[in-house]
Amino acid sequence: MILLDIEGTTTPIAFVTETLFPYARIHLPLYLEQQGDTPGCRTAVARLHAEYEADRAGGAPVPDWSPRAYLEWLMDRDRKSPALKELQGRVWEEGYRNGTLVSQVYDDVPAALSRWRSAGVPVGIYSSGSVRAQQWLFRRSTAGDLTPFLSWYFDTAVGGKRDTASYARIAGDVNLAPAEILFVSDVAAELDAAREAGLRTALSVRTGNPPQPDSGHQVVRSLLELD
Repeated sequence: MILLDIEGTTTPIAFVTETLFPYARIHLPLYLEQQGDTPGCRTAVARLHAEYEADRAGGAPVPDWSPRAYLEWLMDRDRKSPALKELQGRVWEEGYRNGTLVSQVYDDVPAALSRWRSAGVPVGIYSSGSVRAQQWLFRRSTAGDLTPFLSWYFDTAVGGKRDTASYARIAGDVNLAPAEILFVSDVAAELDAAREAGLRTALSVRTGNPPQPDSGHQVVRSLLELD
């Protein structure tokens, strides 16, 4: 199995930071106003409030409670908040559905996915973005709908990406030995955690990716370099 990160691996980091994040910041208030009474939104806001109370109890300098104020506080700090990621995913889904958003993938990604499917190699995604956000990113991409090539999606519900236990959980979920999984990411610390769990690893080096320390991981500049 091949397990792929998104930012800096399948998709330019700039698309996430310069398109997706600003889009969510602009449209989240309207989404909360229009969808606040729907079950999905109410559940996400309840989770958001629970995170807020935990931050406040821990002494974090959070603003006075309102969903919008706390969301902006989280986004300003690029926090990997599950509730934030869920709400961002819902807003991005609307953007993908109405055609405002089309995600970018590197040119080698469709060819690599096609090659792996032909070879019978299953592919999964592991990203800090919600599963909903992952699915829509690959469904409405510059290369068309890539979801038929993907068998699994994992987000931080399995744990943080720098937590060794997260990769052990993923291996258990897909019923594979850790050594049967190759994880590709642009962040050496994530690869270190995956390697400690027994996974094979490859560091994605793309134009615009932050430099990483030499941790002894295989280096690839295209997914087509992976056997």
